[in-house]
Formats: sequence, C-alpha cells, structure tokens
Amino acid sequence: MKAVLTVVGSDSVGILAEVALTCAKLEINIEEVTQSILAGTFAMIMVVDLSSCTVEFETAQKELAEAGERKGVEVKMTRRELYDKMHRI
Repeated sequence: MKAVLTVVGSDSVGILAEVALTCAKLEINIEEVTQSILAGTFAMIMVVDLSSCTVEFETAQKELAEAGERKGVEVKMTRRELYDKMHRI
C-alpha cells in the first residue's frame, strides 16, 4: 500500500532525519520526497510504500505523529488512494 506523508511546522535541524529514521524503524520505504522552507515554515511531502511495514497503518500513523511532536512539527499520513481522491479537481 502507498501513502502520502505530509510534514509542516517551524523549521529546525533534524526534521527529515527524525521522520526518515521512524520510517526505517517501521520498514516503510520512502519512494519520493520534496521539501521546502517558506518564511521559516518547513513543508515536506513524501510518497511511501508500506508493503513491508511491521505494524498496522494506524500504529504507523501514531508513531510518525509522535516523531513529528519530538521535532515540533505536524506529521500526517494518508492512504494514497484517499489522498488522490481528496485532491482531485
């Protein structure tokens, strides 16, 4: 299963590392990533593959959200098919 991870918050050192380490711990493969900093706000979107993930989707969501809290950012993970439907024009 594919999912979209969004990360938004005040920029600080180590945000990408914290999210990537949490993904690695859960066996979530990061396939694509884009990030930018706009007026001090960090914004990142990742497309991830959960086919080898070691926990249920909801548990992974919780662990990634907790990783974000440790860095002071908001991390949300949405199933790819739902994300695509939400953002279709």
